[in-house]
Amino acid sequence: MTRVFGDPVDVWVSDGRPVRFVWGGRLYTVRRVLEHWVTTRDWWRERYPDGEASGEREFWRVEAAPGREVGVYELRYDVVADSWLLSRVWD
Repeated sequence: MTRVFGDPVDVWVSDGRPVRFVWGGRLYTVRRVLEHWVTTRDWWRERYPDGEASGEREFWRVEAAPGREVGVYELRYDVVADSWLLSRVWD
């Protein structure tokens, strides 16, 4: 079962991959990357206030843990906005 969030997260990246993130005040360490893909949002539907197209989003499905309990998390990086969100969590 998945839960959808959309919460902003702070992410540390090494060699282009997320290695740690903070969510809900807890530090999660990425154990491994399960999937990575890139999408382009519909530029004709969403634009930034300056008229620039909204651009790419990178998705990272990772195994991560704040301690011993490992879970699966989907992180989303908005390239143009330079911001990260936690998209989904798998139970």
